[in-house]
Amino acid sequence: MLLPNYSDFLLECGTDEAGRGCLAGPVTAAAVLLPKKFKNLILNDSKQLSEKKRDILKPIIEAQALSFGVAHVFQEKIDSINILNASILAMQLSIDQLNPLPEFIIVDGNKFKPYKNVPFETIIKGDAKYLSIAAASVLAKTHRDMYMNTIHEEFPMYNWKQNKGYPTKEHRAAIKKYGVTKYHRKSFRLLPEQLKFDI
Repeated sequence: MLLPNYSDFLLECGTDEAGRGCLAGPVTAAAVLLPKKFKNLILNDSKQLSEKKRDILKPIIEAQALSFGVAHVFQEKIDSINILNASILAMQLSIDQLNPLPEFIIVDGNKFKPYKNVPFETIIKGDAKYLSIAAASVLAKTHRDMYMNTIHEEFPMYNWKQNKGYPTKEHRAAIKKYGVTKYHRKSFRLLPEQLKFDI
């Protein structure tokens, strides 16, 4: 069972991101303030859920949350400030959208930067421990997937509808064949280095 709250604050939000390890597209974060009595038996870390379950949960979370926010940070910004800073920025931009603002923030992972003097705690595997982080993980993932499905139409040869920009064999093969697009993260190693042995 996931826990409702980490702190004693009434307004505690959870935040998480999706798409950190992708070669293309944005890193997307969500922040969610859930009511005290929120319960859902399916909700879990989005990685543990099927796409179908995530799609069922998305409107439930959005309807029942006190407030939620979702933010994309795109590839140009990722390339200029690096993926860790871009992930934190996306989380902070998603928290900006909350109304009311949270009194306490719980963050999935082990890295965050102070946000408007609001106390926070980073929690490793927090998306499998706390309802609000799990809810944020579902919203981040579903909103990012919707975006990747849209840009798939523009460049279907990379099959982003299927791989969502992650470094699958198929995605790397398409990069090798067709080169990179404006959606690719230029600062990432898009192809494994070819090793040559001079014998």
